[in-house]
Amino acid sequence: MCEISIATKISYRSTVSLLSDKQQFPSFVRTLSSLTAQVIGITQLMKHFDWTWVGILASDNDQGIEPSQDLLQELTKRGSCVAFLEILPAYNSESKLHQIVEKIRSSSAKVIIVCSTQLYLIPLMEEVTVQNISNKIWIAPFTWINSLVFYIKDYWKTLNGTLGFTMYNPEITEFQDFVNNLIPSTSDDIFLILFWETIFHCKWMPKHNTSISLLDELGNKITFCAGTESLKKLQTLVYESYSFQEAISAYNAVYAAVHALNRLLSCDSKDVISKNKSCAGVASLQPWQLLNFIKVVHFVNAAGQEVYFDANGDMPNQFDIQNFQFFLNGTSRIVKVGIFKSWAPNDQEIQIDKRSILWTGGATEVPRAVCSESCSPGYRKSTLKGQPVCCFDCIPCSEGEISNHSDSNDCIRCADDQWPANGQEKCIPKTIELLSYKEPLGVSLSAICIICSIITASVLCIFVKFKDTPIIKANNRSLSYLLLFALILCFLCSLIFIGYPKRETCLFRQAAFGVIFSFSVSCILAKTVTVIIAFNFTKPSSCMRKWMGTKIPICMIIFCSLIQVSICATWLSTAPPFPNANIVIKPGIIILECQEGSSTAFGFMLGYMGFLSLLCFAIAFLARKLPDTFNEAQLITFSMIVFVSVWAAFIPAYLSTQGKYMVAVEVFAILASASGMLCSIFVPKCYIILLKPEKNTRKVISGKTVHSTTE
Repeated sequence: MCEISIATKISYRSTVSLLSDKQQFPSFVRTLSSLTAQVIGITQLMKHFDWTWVGILASDNDQGIEPSQDLLQELTKRGSCVAFLEILPAYNSESKLHQIVEKIRSSSAKVIIVCSTQLYLIPLMEEVTVQNISNKIWIAPFTWINSLVFYIKDYWKTLNGTLGFTMYNPEITEFQDFVNNLIPSTSDDIFLILFWETIFHCKWMPKHNTSISLLDELGNKITFCAGTESLKKLQTLVYESYSFQEAISAYNAVYAAVHALNRLLSCDSKDVISKNKSCAGVASLQPWQLLNFIKVVHFVNAAGQEVYFDANGDMPNQFDIQNFQFFLNGTSRIVKVGIFKSWAPNDQEIQIDKRSILWTGGATEVPRAVCSESCSPGYRKSTLKGQPVCCFDCIPCSEGEISNHSDSNDCIRCADDQWPANGQEKCIPKTIELLSYKEPLGVSLSAICIICSIITASVLCIFVKFKDTPIIKANNRSLSYLLLFALILCFLCSLIFIGYPKRETCLFRQAAFGVIFSFSVSCILAKTVTVIIAFNFTKPSSCMRKWMGTKIPICMIIFCSLIQVSICATWLSTAPPFPNANIVIKPGIIILECQEGSSTAFGFMLGYMGFLSLLCFAIAFLARKLPDTFNEAQLITFSMIVFVSVWAAFIPAYLSTQGKYMVAVEVFAILASASGMLCSIFVPKCYIILLKPEKNTRKVISGKTVHSTTE
């Protein structure tokens, strides 16, 4: 420490962070950064390489404990995790050292940060080398990157790929030549002699001592230093590798004191009163006067380096990031691969040339140092019980959720009208599904509806044209007209089910379908009852003959239809159907549908229609053995079998389908049941009318009976 006075000190070596506290140490300044700057530099280095899983080793002193704790807090704050933090023993405790080295070996952390001085470091490196642990990346603060450990060849393989921080070493004029020309024989500096013995692995012979032993404690022959060894000829250049940081710091400390003293002695009292400073002469110099000028000193040294002190009394420094490289031919070197500027903005503090780094094992790609690999988009992190936050599993996002960046902690739910795509990485609009006129299924069904209605209308025209023929007159042609008209409406009402669901179409389509079909079945029921009356109450004296006109059939049709109208009216007034966008049934699809409103009312409507068809089937079945010529009972029976079968199959099919196919099933059931009635009842008559006109005579019609029905 360069001691200016009792109250003012400029340090060129101490890095303890506590000394930056100006309340406790108001007169302390230093020409280097505190350990806090290195802690920030190391965390920035971890961030630069995306290393989040590291181990920390610290020596049991101020150079290890304090920075290791600060490092732990800083790494945790930035989202990294520390796999372990071990304190190197103060004394050579083999058992403790074995435990620490075994921890290093077994840990999945590939990056080890060592906050230690040389005294604690050499035993550690010795044990790590003995156990052949060479797959770790060591991070070295400047407290040991320039230590003698890098000159011990046994450790070179272990330390290969090490990244270390060194103080920026500006080149002072002629200083390198001075270092290279050092010869211990011309100096009594005991530290220089010790340095020489360590570098050249020799022993310096003491002066005036000819009785020194030629063997060491192990009985090996001692090599003595000749004094002619040259630092220039070393395989690893001393000036480039060691960098003499303390010498540069001492140089800056001396010049800072000189500049402050010069300003103090040459100042003008008029100019410094406002700055809480005072001038002094040589005879009246007070320590506090010099301290005030030291704090504001600012100059550029001979190497072009800016020298000044911040508010904490620390000199902001640039750190060089060095890479120790070991080669298979037995040589090694320390290469500058980047810089760290403690005063620069956060995004510009660290600069590294990754291409010039040689990692452990000779690799050139940046190794991974994570506890768990990153979760890809579409996944979220799930922390493991009892493990740090950096150790996690990757869980796919749930249905309807996405994560659009790596390492998401949570998934984001898509909006109701959107759905995940590309492996749940982004939300896209859902596909809209409806039975439309623009798709093949909708086009096919609508075409069938129109064709069937045209055919039915053609049959009606045939019946009107041949209305006076016996076969039409014999089966109550008025009811036939009504039934054909009802069947036309049945086919056309299917079109309401196709297309974009609107409020009006949703409101009336099921009701229209129920009323029209009930009307159709009522017409068939009326025809069946008319046939029974015609063949069972034909005696002139029978009182039932007066009911053989149109009164009974019309009343039956009106009565049966009104019941269905009442059911539908109640349905529409209490819980009417409405258009709905269903986003639940099918993932990723919005189903545009008509919500029935009340499934109970819908069931009542279908149930009543089923009751009418079963009643009609039962009556027709009982009348099936009446004479064939006038008997429609068999045709009606067959038509009701088709009708009931279609709607019995419709119910499970309707309940087991979803979306547009549910609508398609109902449209198909409407078309199938209406076609069954058309074909069963009217096709045989059209066949006789058009292709067998010779059978359409009163003689043939009355061949097996003398009875006839009225119109």
